[in-house]
Amino acid sequence: MNLLIILVIAILLFVAIMMFASERIRNVAMSVFLVFAAAAIILPLIFMFTAAFMPAADITTIPYRWIPRKIEWHNFYRALAGNDNRFTFLRNVLNSLIVSTSVTVTTLLLSSLTGYSLAKFRFRGRNVVFMFIMMTMMIPFETIMVPLYMVVLKLNLQNSYRGLIIPFMMNAFGVFMMRQYLQTFPDDVLAAARIDGCSEPAIFSQIVMVNSGPALATLAILTFRQQWDNLMWPLMVAQTQELKTLPTYITSFTEEKFADEGAMMAVALLASIPMIVLFISLSKYFLGGNAMYSAGKE
Repeated sequence: MNLLIILVIAILLFVAIMMFASERIRNVAMSVFLVFAAAAIILPLIFMFTAAFMPAADITTIPYRWIPRKIEWHNFYRALAGNDNRFTFLRNVLNSLIVSTSVTVTTLLLSSLTGYSLAKFRFRGRNVVFMFIMMTMMIPFETIMVPLYMVVLKLNLQNSYRGLIIPFMMNAFGVFMMRQYLQTFPDDVLAAARIDGCSEPAIFSQIVMVNSGPALATLAILTFRQQWDNLMWPLMVAQTQELKTLPTYITSFTEEKFADEGAMMAVALLASIPMIVLFISLSKYFLGGNAMYSAGKE
């Protein structure tokens, strides 16, 4: 309760400074706020990293010891072996890679096609179609989860890669992002390509897609991360250990009578490596993708 009161007072003080203080004081206050915000984001990552090398008893000790007294390498062995010592970790990593990559590729293709059609083609009902697509973003996944699961059962897609991939092949956010980006794409370039005899599929694949790198990279990172972290749907669809994904593998360490916090943090650390590599690989395009929201004003 005391922490909550301090947080509320700090927020009110920050708002008052931003409204009434001089520009220099506002800049200092904003810098302090950004430092605390960055610390709040980084702190859980530091906790995960240090806890992965600690014995389970030290992880739950209060106050928390940020520097391990000794390196517990056995956490990583248990993380790879699993609760049942079947060493299915690599298979679960492969499942996550297959599902996340497949969903990312289909989302990029279908969202780009839909966004390009809504941005550059004039047809009756275009805005109505876009409005209905956007309305689906307002529906929580939990409300359609059970009906979607029933459809998967009826189509015999349970416990298969198809059941994990097909329901997420495209999403409204991807359509929105690509439409907004492609609205700023020069119409003169498309008209020139048509005059030169370029077909519509060739225009889309050789001109539009090639010049949409920042938007595609941003959407790829967000989509891949969403599926890489997806827990609820694989829990419902994947019935065998061989088909489970990494999030379900991590939760298996809490199914015992005594949870293995050290192994859980170790497997979480290992599971975060692909996302870190993906972000570093596409960071130039991802950060450049922020320009899509201001491109129309420049």
